[in-house]
Amino acid sequence: MDDLRQLPKFRDSLSYLYVEHCRVDREASAIALFDQQGETHVPAASLAVLMLGPGTRITHAAVHVLAESNCLVLWCGEQGVRFYAGGLGGTRAAAGLLHQARLVSDPALRLEVAKRMYQMRFQEEPGPGLTLEQLRGWEGRRVREAYARAARETGVAWHGRNYDRGTWSFADPINRALSAANACLYGLCHAATLSLGLSPALGFIHTGKQLSFVYDLADLYKTAVTIPVAFRTVAAEATPLERAVRLGCRDLFREHRLLERLATDIPRALGLKAEEANVLYAADVDAGVPGYLWDPEQPAGAAGGVNYSGEEPAGDPFDD
Repeated sequence: MDDLRQLPKFRDSLSYLYVEHCRVDREASAIALFDQQGETHVPAASLAVLMLGPGTRITHAAVHVLAESNCLVLWCGEQGVRFYAGGLGGTRAAAGLLHQARLVSDPALRLEVAKRMYQMRFQEEPGPGLTLEQLRGWEGRRVREAYARAARETGVAWHGRNYDRGTWSFADPINRALSAANACLYGLCHAATLSLGLSPALGFIHTGKQLSFVYDLADLYKTAVTIPVAFRTVAAEATPLERAVRLGCRDLFREHRLLERLATDIPRALGLKAEEANVLYAADVDAGVPGYLWDPEQPAGAAGGVNYSGEEPAGDPFDD
């Protein structure tokens, strides 16, 4: 695709689609799913995430059209509860990633982002001077309250977040429902992160995993989305449980306009002003052209040096 402006904005896309035991192939400028029930057409250009469960096969042509449509492809376990691999987002510019790396590398700036995310999550200003450990305790009390409140409202017995990943089928229904709901939320947050050209690994609250920033973002919405969906689904005794949870997430994602919120909340969490945030959504005129050259004599992030291979260096959109 010559111009990424042809793509619909991430905030306007459908949230996700989970498929299993089918073949995914290209159909014109979209994709089609082939299974025992027949053929189902899917508008790839308006889809944010395609989650491929067990028993799926996907063709090169299908991956091609999904990549052109800025749709993230995730390979996951049964019912979407485990993440195995993922594709690339549509953004090629690195301005947002460099900004994210600068924030996460400075302890003071990182703490500011962590505090901002806690404030966004609970709509409450943390007390001044709180350490990160104190913030975690502040968070823990509110999360426990959210679980207890959901249990009271639905009548579902709650004994804590506790299950063995190796014996998934023996977990109690509410823990299985929460894991299934969180898997859908993680996929959506992962797609949003890649769509904005950011790194899913550079987390501010979580660390040490390739999806640390995804977990940071997902935590912003769990008390409003995945916890209510999981408890309501278990209370309704819906079967099969994981499928009912996914459908509940789909509806609540739409109700809460989660894609639109992610597109707004991510730049806000990173402390970007409106005009700076717009850079994350700008079209990459030519994704194949190398970027600018680093020069230690130039201000941080500024373009410097001469590219003697014949390519013109590009300027830094965040440079003053």
